Amino acid sequence: MDLRQLQCLVGIVDAGTFTDAAIELEISQAAVSRNLLALERELGVQLLHRTSRSVAPTSAGVRVLARARQILAEVDELVAEATSGHTRLRIGHAWSALGSHTTEFQRRWAAGHPEIELQFIRTNTATGGLAEGLCDLAVVRSHIDLKRFAHVLLTQEQRYGVLPADDPLARKRTLTLGQLQDHTLVIDRRTGSTTIDLWPEDSRPRIEYTHDVDDWLAAIASGRCIGLTPQATTTQYRRDGVVYRPVRDAPPVDVHLIWNRQDPHPATEAAVALLTSLYQESRSSTS
Repeated sequence: MDLRQLQCLVGIVDAGTFTDAAIELEISQAAVSRNLLALERELGVQLLHRTSRSVAPTSAGVRVLARARQILAEVDELVAEATSGHTRLRIGHAWSALGSHTTEFQRRWAAGHPEIELQFIRTNTATGGLAEGLCDLAVVRSHIDLKRFAHVLLTQEQRYGVLPADDPLARKRTLTLGQLQDHTLVIDRRTGSTTIDLWPEDSRPRIEYTHDVDDWLAAIASGRCIGLTPQATTTQYRRDGVVYRPVRDAPPVDVHLIWNRQDPHPATEAAVALLTSLYQESRSSTS
């Protein structure tokens, strides 16, 4: 069985005749007939009722036709995926993308590189989907082995405490790590930037684990937990019942852009340049 046989089956049914299918597929009518017969022999069933005026799928043909359409569509997607490397740039992230810079980056990219479609892909893995082949570049804030990838440090983000709105600490403008130690802290062990090592060994908060930002926020909003997160989360995820407060004595979080060393996307250099410029402008405006 090969794809041409499936294409002929679909072509005959869609066009209505062998002659019209041959025209659509740009092959001879004899080739259309041979491919259909070969497919029927391969499957051991008759696929079409043929008359002098029309063709119609048999009951077996209806089932095979549905699967044939699905297979051919998947092949088309495979071809598009393999050939779109220069026309699409996928940026992966686990939670917060570029935070408050996400929209501006999208706007500037569209203006400067209209020929390359930009896609942000949220994947809850340590490398933002890069190691899994789901993206071309990734924004990471978690602790990973950067030696595996080419990378650039984009910025450092302040950490924020994330509290239920009715928690007494929510009335404060800023927090300290010590004020959080008597709470239950919910963290994402796989992609989060928060670890228990931020607190002294003898004064650490209780820990609850999650694997998704929505579950993380739900646990905090319920009142049973608090969180600690980089600044980008505060702009990407606003939710009723949850407040963010800066933690003044917590170390900042490194934000890296990473990509594969051996086979970088052709637009990597342009993306790095634009992002570096964007973050430099942000630092200049706040200094």
